[in-house]
Amino acid sequence: MAASGKLSTSRLPPLPTIREIIKLFRLQATKQLSQNFLLDLRLTDKIVRKAGNLANAYVYEVGPGPGGITRSILNADVAELLVVEKDTRFIPGLQMLSEAAPGKLRIVHGDVLTFKVEKAFSESLQRPWEDDPPNVHIIGNLPFSVSTPLIIKWLENISCRDGPFVYGRTQMTLTFQKEVAERLAANTGSKQRSRLSVMAQYLCNVRHLFTIPGRAFVPKPEVDVGVVHFTPLIQPRIEQPFKLVEKVVQNVFQFRRKYCHRGLGMLFPEAQRLENTGRLLELADIDPTLRPRQLSISHFKSLCDVYRKMCDEDPQLFAYNFREELRQRKSKKKEDDAKSYRL
Repeated sequence: MAASGKLSTSRLPPLPTIREIIKLFRLQATKQLSQNFLLDLRLTDKIVRKAGNLANAYVYEVGPGPGGITRSILNADVAELLVVEKDTRFIPGLQMLSEAAPGKLRIVHGDVLTFKVEKAFSESLQRPWEDDPPNVHIIGNLPFSVSTPLIIKWLENISCRDGPFVYGRTQMTLTFQKEVAERLAANTGSKQRSRLSVMAQYLCNVRHLFTIPGRAFVPKPEVDVGVVHFTPLIQPRIEQPFKLVEKVVQNVFQFRRKYCHRGLGMLFPEAQRLENTGRLLELADIDPTLRPRQLSISHFKSLCDVYRKMCDEDPQLFAYNFREELRQRKSKKKEDDAKSYRL
């Protein structure tokens, strides 16, 4: 677990405030990119402190925007800070920071969803997975529009130990809509328990650190923001391929108000659905009347292990998609109706 970090006394020279940077470069948050600027450096400092001890660390910041968190990271006396920003409007302001911290800040104009961070830092930083986390951190105030697909992508990277996790168990400190943050950290039985809860917690120690009120951002979002810390586990709590776990979990939670057998049934073709669902639940020793939010990680481990054996027995099972079967059935019905009409 990350130690509580302290900001360095070696700070940046006097610079225009973030608000002044926004005015200087005529920056406006773009609604389509769900951008919200955090201007209060006390809050950005707090995010950085909660990330751990960053002295001489290598940090990858996603979505730096006008550079609020960027300043706090640089003030933490890091060895190097790499920022990846998609919006070219923010590059001049970030370059100003780079000039104020020579040799510390590297700016890349790119998309965090496609950027190859595994090639960004020296291989010498890599540590065995079983060791303590490497001296590499990911920090970011994520745009709401990319936060969920990005964390799912990184969770799959953790499962495969690639992407940012070629360096080892890289820690992440990220912002999400408060509701998403609560889901990521939700315990079994909680109303917030969801697909994200299981996918994150079977691979990571997840902590919802604190909440930032929406009024702290410009423009003010309609929701508050949660700061979440992730530390990848040495041993995942479910030892099956990520896509298999994801498929089981997604199917269970698509009917979150129903009994769990309802969603699990969608793993199987209709002709064998009742029989195979019963077999899956029996072999996994799961009560079919449990609700999805009542299922623990251990429950999901049992379900995934049994489903994997069933897929090994029937190689076509994993490729089955109930929505595709439904689409084909509707299409056939339309054809049959059209034939009947012509007759």
